[in-house]
Amino acid sequence: MIMLEGAKATTETVDALRTGAAAMKAMQKATNIDDVDKTMDEINEQTENMKQIQEALSTPIGAAADFDEDELEAELEELEGAELEEQLLQPATTAPAAPVQVPAGRQPARPIPQKRTAEEDELAALQAEMAL
Repeated sequence: MIMLEGAKATTETVDALRTGAAAMKAMQKATNIDDVDKTMDEINEQTENMKQIQEALSTPIGAAADFDEDELEAELEELEGAELEEQLLQPATTAPAAPVQVPAGRQPARPIPQKRTAEEDELAALQAEMAL
């Protein structure tokens, strides 16, 4: 009896495997590899489009171009080095001259502003930009 039950179970299993194999074969005939490749390309294209949209949305509104922090630091160091070099190349001054006595009525009310060089303006703009 046990052997008959085992044989019946084996036969049912083999029949199920044949039915499954036939169904799989029919599905593979219905599915073409070119269709699969085309579908995968479409999915990849849509994924890339979504990435681009997300990147565009993640950019802060009103922000200028992306700045490379290391590049800005290098430029600032270069400007500071050029300014230091310029200061070092200027002739050394001797002891400060004795203060000039100006009559009280002739002294200017406020000090005369000194003109800033283009490099100083550029440095100030860069520092203001980096403070954002």
